Amino acid sequence: MTGQNLDPGLPLLQQADLKNKVVLVRFDHNVVKKGEIRDPYRIDRTIGTLFYIVQQGGRPILMTHVGRPRDKKTGDIKVDDSSSVRPIVEYLESKLHSRFMVPEFRATEKGIQAIDTSINLAIRELEQGRIGGIYLPNTRWFAGEEQKGEARESLALQLAGLADIYVNDAFGSWQPHASTLDITYHLPSYAGWLMQAELNNLEQVLKPERPFVGVVAGAKYDTKIGPLNAMYEQVDYLILGGVIYNTYLCAKYGVKIKGVSDTDIEAAGELVKKDKEQGKILELPLIVESDLLGREENAFRTLRVEDLKPGRELNYILDIDSASFEDPKVKEVLGRARTIFVNAVMGFTPHFTDGSRALDTTIDANREANKLYGGGDTLQEFKDLCPGLYLSVQDDAQYYFFTGGGSVLKAIEQRSPYGMEPVIALMKNAEKFKTIPQ
Repeated sequence: MTGQNLDPGLPLLQQADLKNKVVLVRFDHNVVKKGEIRDPYRIDRTIGTLFYIVQQGGRPILMTHVGRPRDKKTGDIKVDDSSSVRPIVEYLESKLHSRFMVPEFRATEKGIQAIDTSINLAIRELEQGRIGGIYLPNTRWFAGEEQKGEARESLALQLAGLADIYVNDAFGSWQPHASTLDITYHLPSYAGWLMQAELNNLEQVLKPERPFVGVVAGAKYDTKIGPLNAMYEQVDYLILGGVIYNTYLCAKYGVKIKGVSDTDIEAAGELVKKDKEQGKILELPLIVESDLLGREENAFRTLRVEDLKPGRELNYILDIDSASFEDPKVKEVLGRARTIFVNAVMGFTPHFTDGSRALDTTIDANREANKLYGGGDTLQEFKDLCPGLYLSVQDDAQYYFFTGGGSVLKAIEQRSPYGMEPVIALMKNAEKFKTIPQ
């Protein structure tokens, strides 16, 4: 991967002099659930950056966030094994046959207040080559990570005091926090290999080969309004799934579906109105209604969208019937697309998975299209439902799996991969520290 399609104002890792430098690297290794790694994909995608730093003579200090340990109401931060980086460290040590040290800092109910001087011994061990790297505790355990004001400024300065160079390889962490944004105020900063790859491939979504089909689903409509409207403007066809599709159906056909709020239905009215004029939404004709939030025999059935009438009340709609993807119009649109972007789980997992499986296999049948998948749940569903297909396309140039679906949607909403604040910060840092060779 090279920076050939990237903005020339973005400072790249390969432009940095790393020899004998301590390099602080922000990854998005947020893959731990209840103390265990659910899927190491995000870690594996960053091995190249880590290897390059060491190969060039750098000494790495790694950091990532894990989960949401902070209680938004009280501000308390839960520091325990459920959101520890220890499983990540164990995975890296087994993959790289190298030892990583995890420093421990005193924590209160409000989290870790400071990086104390006890880390200095670990840094000496790192500089002398006695350990392969240092992995800081979960960045969200630190009180200043997500706060504003003095605590955040203090954390950014303390992080900067650990290293000579900062590298952001956390494409999936687009939120502007101390470890993704404020750190760039104090150290020469660069984009890692994964960050570069993700930004490069975003160009295929933002400047697609057409016809362009977008597939978007989600558990809440209101959180997707901005990206959904922006994507609607970009695509030739838009396929909806999950609660987003349910909300759209309520707004268009005047029905009520259990679990869909009146507020969301009202918000979806704008999309329905827009689509009456432009006709980009490709409706999936068969939906699965269930009496329960589970899969029990005789408790679910397939309904036809064309049979929906105003005033009809439905139970939970929990999946797209796989036969929808045999519909001639659906097959024709997906079959002749030249770019397909998917950020969607079509059904209520783990009980209803037929829709997602049928979507993935139908898309794969198109051998001409560039196929780009968002990360997180979208990628996990693909791997779980179509493991053979997933393995077979790992080296397929027509497939690309992003590590952060939310970051892709954010870039779509802003119509630029360079509008996310941590990326803007890297480019401003290049101007400040003159890190880009002339």
